Amino acid sequence: MRALTCSTAALVLLAASARAQSPPSDDVAQLKEQLAALQQQVAALAQRIDALQTAAPPAAPAPGAPPAAPAAPEVPAAAPTPQAAPAPPTATTAEVPTGAAGLGGPTGALPVYGGAAAASKVFNPDISAIGDFLGAAGKSPGGGEPSLELHEAELGFQAVVDPYARADFFLTYGPDGAGVEEGFITFPTAPGGLLLKVGKMRDAFGKINGMHNHVLPFTDRPLVTKNLTGGEDGLADAGISLSRLIPNPWLFLEATGQVYRGESTIFTAPTRGDLAYVAHLRAYRDVSESSNLDIGGSFAYGHNDSGPDETTRLFGVDATFRFRPLRRAIYKRFLARTELVWSRRQQPDGEHPAFGYYASAEYQFARRWFAGARFDWSDRAAEDLTDKGGSLMLTYWPSEFSQIRGQYRHTHFGEGRTADEFLFQFLFSIGAHGAHTF
Repeated sequence: MRALTCSTAALVLLAASARAQSPPSDDVAQLKEQLAALQQQVAALAQRIDALQTAAPPAAPAPGAPPAAPAAPEVPAAAPTPQAAPAPPTATTAEVPTGAAGLGGPTGALPVYGGAAAASKVFNPDISAIGDFLGAAGKSPGGGEPSLELHEAELGFQAVVDPYARADFFLTYGPDGAGVEEGFITFPTAPGGLLLKVGKMRDAFGKINGMHNHVLPFTDRPLVTKNLTGGEDGLADAGISLSRLIPNPWLFLEATGQVYRGESTIFTAPTRGDLAYVAHLRAYRDVSESSNLDIGGSFAYGHNDSGPDETTRLFGVDATFRFRPLRRAIYKRFLARTELVWSRRQQPDGEHPAFGYYASAEYQFARRWFAGARFDWSDRAAEDLTDKGGSLMLTYWPSEFSQIRGQYRHTHFGEGRTADEFLFQFLFSIGAHGAHTF
């Protein structure tokens, strides 16, 4: 209303000025043009006032909410012109991937949320890179790790394939060359409530075997892993995996069955039919609001390299206890874990039994500091020798994307040799890396 009053006053002044003077014809034409522009401005302001008066009153604030700040007065433009209302934003869409349409799947375009940034990567996977730099000091009669090395660089590619599957690829690069650590497709809604995986995977034997290096709470792997289950490469092969939850009112129970080609650091397949088989049963239960217990049993079977008809059987038991108080979750945490492995390896001179285990504990005593310890004891799969040792670890987390770890390791080898070493590790990651199995 104030702007309308000012404009009306301006019209009156211009009219009075025109009557009081006798300007030339050019000045009269200019005044007429200014008068017409002011009339358009007054008409536009009147329309806006009518629209505001007929609009619905603003919604009342919620109880307890602070009052809204008064809106700043709007300054009219010098010569406003009527403008069309802005068109509503259109949703960004992407075409359905080939093969996804039909059979109950989507038939039209898929919505893409997040604007142009999300639309630009709708067909691109999440990409990550993780570096594992390792150093060692001290003398080891068994050789051990080199003084300095980029132990491993891992590239991860993860994305949803279509509404029914997702794919995960993990490529590793190290001093010994490059390779595919894992590359598989997952169907989470297979018939019968099954979870189906197809590709190259780490076998579901125990806990440590399925973990990538950057997830471990140590710089190395336990002796039982090196002696009985294949070391760092572990039990990993091309195969098919089926998992299913077993409903019950007491605990989380998951059964997994896997069939592999039979070529790994433990198993060898002389013929096409010499497959390897793995079974795993996992039970999980919350003990309290801050603690839980995870117990598993594993079995693996396949041919070995000692003869065309010789086989190896592995039995395993693993247990994990976690404690993390909810009110101090970022400052305090405790995790204790153990794995026991029995090996039955057939050789030309008969069956060779072996047993090994490790027990570890890790305690978070500050927001970024962790301390841990581990004890190792393991027979060797094909020799009558036993290795044992222990380690102390201290880890600092600058952030969730990097870790700095130091480890003192004492090892007593079966031949009577002893090693005292200090290992240090730098882990760093970039990109979007999906969560690992809990």
